[in-house]
Amino acid sequence: MRIAILTIIGSILTSSGTFAQVPAEVDACRASGLAALKERSPSIDELTFDIESLAISKAETKVEDTPVKMVIMGDAYLKREKDDKPYRFVCLVGEKGKVLLTFFTVQ
Repeated sequence: MRIAILTIIGSILTSSGTFAQVPAEVDACRASGLAALKERSPSIDELTFDIESLAISKAETKVEDTPVKMVIMGDAYLKREKDDKPYRFVCLVGEKGKVLLTFFTVQ
């Protein structure tokens, strides 16, 4: 599955679309990511995405049997009690704007 996700991301990056404004799926990825991060690290107070770094691409593909409709990647800032440094993230969005996966790099 890891190779399938990387293949999807690579093919989508080569055919990226441009958005006049940030789609609602970006906020869904942020909210979903924050909830998951807070479960693992309650010291995270806030999660923000650097809008200028976002790569947002529409997709018509699948991971196994699950449709992927959008891929969003960029820089994220995790505000903690002592630290505020950037992380890279990728978010896969499925049908009806449902967040399938939000993955953050470890630094």
